Amino acid sequence: MTHQHAQGDLCEPGLGLYARALREGHVPGEDAATAPCLVDNGLLHPSVDDPARLEPVVPTVALQRLLRVSEERIAGERRRGQRLADAFAPLMRLEGPAAANEDTRSLRLLAGKERASRAITEAMAAGTEQLLAIQPHDGLITGPFHHHEAAMERDQAFLDRGGRVRALYQHTVRHAPLIIGRYERLTGDVEARSLDEVTERLVIVDRTVAFIPASADRSLALEVRHPALVAYFINTFDRLWHLATPMYPQAVQQPTLNGITPRQRAIAGLLVEGHTDASIADRLGLNVRTARVHIAKLAATLGSESRAQLGFLIGQSGILDQGR
Repeated sequence: MTHQHAQGDLCEPGLGLYARALREGHVPGEDAATAPCLVDNGLLHPSVDDPARLEPVVPTVALQRLLRVSEERIAGERRRGQRLADAFAPLMRLEGPAAANEDTRSLRLLAGKERASRAITEAMAAGTEQLLAIQPHDGLITGPFHHHEAAMERDQAFLDRGGRVRALYQHTVRHAPLIIGRYERLTGDVEARSLDEVTERLVIVDRTVAFIPASADRSLALEVRHPALVAYFINTFDRLWHLATPMYPQAVQQPTLNGITPRQRAIAGLLVEGHTDASIADRLGLNVRTARVHIAKLAATLGSESRAQLGFLIGQSGILDQGR
């Protein structure tokens, strides 16, 4: 039986065959017929001496290759979301009275962070199934690190009713004591994962209501109860969740390859795209000073003496191709 799945995913038979190839040094080509993900993702390749025999790629290179596919998926989701926003912007200006009445029932604008927090608390008080949250960090100590006891009590009450909590962060908070400490205080079905970049803040309760920012400074929030929009948000979250690296309760160590850390590799990708220091810091959840420290370390590792030379050396080094 052949296992079908998306590019970048691995099935259990595939992982088992890959482990066997690592132990034995090779496997017969016909054994990979039921797990084409291994060849498709470049984890096995034909032997130079015998094309009918497949040899494994070392795990560090294989992992970077799969992570690169994951990053490309995330970038694709971002572009798709932007295309949808651009397409609907002119349509929203054409809506008539009937559409306005429908929006009144499915969309509600919340003014002020306290009002938004109360609305989330009310939704969670009525919820019993799951809380999905994307919590981008802005590089400031007052960002997602500031948690009120009331929020802790709210989350614990939700877990006590049998709910489960899934949260996504940026890699920059993987080892933040206050973030990890928060989850260690909660009892129940709770998990957290991280990515280089995440979307804007998002909270979804029980697949029925979602909360998103409605202004750049997050002083306004939008409560969304339209089933199609909530389903879209859930689908986006699920895709990002499967691409993310486990952070709590069990953390998976991100590999460093050829002296380049995962964070430096993420920065390198944004540098070659032409992003400024401030833009890089914002996207990765760093403050600008920390971002510049990482850029300086990356430049030192590659032997760069200028910003222009750094971009050239990044391209020449192949570090952005190691995950392909």
